[in-house]
Amino acid sequence: MQKLTLAFPVWALLVSLWAFFMPSPFIPLKGAIVPLLMVIMFGMGITLTVDDFKRVLQSPRLIGLGVFLQYAVMPLAAFIISRALGLPKELLVGMVLLGSCPGGTASNVICYLAQANVALSITLTLVSTLLAVVATPVFTWLYVGQQVPVPVGDMLINILKVVVVPVALGVVLNTFLGRHIERFKAVFPLLSMLAILLIIAIIVALSQQKIAAMGLLVALAVVLHNLTGLASGYYVTRCLGFDKVTARTIAIEVGMQNSGLGVALATKYFSALTALPSALFSIWHNLSGSVLAGYWSKTPLNSSRTAT
Repeated sequence: MQKLTLAFPVWALLVSLWAFFMPSPFIPLKGAIVPLLMVIMFGMGITLTVDDFKRVLQSPRLIGLGVFLQYAVMPLAAFIISRALGLPKELLVGMVLLGSCPGGTASNVICYLAQANVALSITLTLVSTLLAVVATPVFTWLYVGQQVPVPVGDMLINILKVVVVPVALGVVLNTFLGRHIERFKAVFPLLSMLAILLIIAIIVALSQQKIAAMGLLVALAVVLHNLTGLASGYYVTRCLGFDKVTARTIAIEVGMQNSGLGVALATKYFSALTALPSALFSIWHNLSGSVLAGYWSKTPLNSSRTAT
């Protein structure tokens, strides 16, 4: 299983190339993304217990740190990087809008594969989404002077459906039948990796034309933005004295935005060009997250995954 995990970044790159040059087999599978995510979340749930979430909720300082870094670092980084690279106004707006979005569900999956604190990741995603109704429009307005309504109700319903319900079912099953399903638990990491590879292929196929048309500066901006979030999340957390598992979790949560929301808001309130950074980010953060998951899984940590 570990060998498969280590090879995951390579497979992610290969399926991305396949989907880019041969998108037609994957485009009809667009509707499979949500069910695949639900299967992954259920697999996470059967590795968790109610106590995992209780420990997270007993550490409000840690939750506050994750949310603070999410909204303090990412919009500012988007603005600075865009200005430094001289991006035109539409792309600058798109970058700041992306940086002002909450954490995405993909971060929960990458935390699972990276052997990070999944309960903390899910909690941070939920909290940052709740705050998005205020944070996303405020930071977008603050940096680029544009007001953007955020459909937080729809977002929360989606998170409940895709994340909370499947994870809760898995936790319940683990709580009452944990000993009886122990031998099946090892299957879910493999299923999760296969599901993520398929999701990446579908996203690349759907975005093939935008990828082909994008400029190198936009690609560079998105890569720098993602790396800034990952690095700041990890090193700030470590500097504050938290353990490596917690630092991994916050790094992934801060570095991986809800790019789907960014695309939807940019398309609705701005232009197709404004949506380009979010569209590209949806591909890149899965690839960079896959690399991190593969790297961190080389040295599994035996220390507690609870917030400390």
